[in-house]
Amino acid sequence: MGKRDGEKGGGQEATSAVTRRRALWIGGGGAVAAGTAAFAGHDVLGQWWWRLPGNDKPRKAGAVDHRGAQWVAASPENYRRADRPADYGIDRVVIHVVQGSYATALDVFQDPDHEAGAHYVVRKDGHVAQLIRELDVAFHAGNRGYNERSIGIEHEGFVDRPESFTDAMYASSARLTAGICRRYGFPADREHLVGHVEVPGTDHTDPGPHWDWDRYLRLVRAELRKPVRTGESPPARKT
Repeated sequence: MGKRDGEKGGGQEATSAVTRRRALWIGGGGAVAAGTAAFAGHDVLGQWWWRLPGNDKPRKAGAVDHRGAQWVAASPENYRRADRPADYGIDRVVIHVVQGSYATALDVFQDPDHEAGAHYVVRKDGHVAQLIRELDVAFHAGNRGYNERSIGIEHEGFVDRPESFTDAMYASSARLTAGICRRYGFPADREHLVGHVEVPGTDHTDPGPHWDWDRYLRLVRAELRKPVRTGESPPARKT
């Protein structure tokens, strides 16, 4: 599990940035409308439009992004509300290990004092809980940039216990990750599927030496070769 290291102060910085940008858009519309300045500002506007009043994407309470997942809401203190991929593109899955039980993960991610949360937790029997919408930025990686660009998946167990990683867990997690790859249009490879240990600046070691990356990639790619099931979303596009 990753603390909020890369996110501390992020809310305040984001709020002040929004205020400045709103002033620029309202007061300097004529200037930014001219020539290449307007074009260059397009991406900036695209990242912040959803923060303006009335532009928040509609949400349904209890909705999940992964078919069959159980919704267990994380504390709002453990993630940042966003509108991905409209504001931040998603091109990574970060694999975590709880260093504890499934129940422990749910408890701490619902604790507002924990300062960390993941989008999903996968139990040993393959059951999946979703705690944070993929729209939102979970504080799971300890690196703000990685939080903004990734989906975090926790797995019940311990890094030094190979028996933690069951067949059911691998299969279920692979289906989950394949769906994420498909929704956001990135490949199932080791550039885009990474362990927490590989996040820049981390002091974590998960998923550890017993996580079988070759097996996991084979399972994810096998899932991607299957036909898209009814009700699954097509790849998301930036707006």
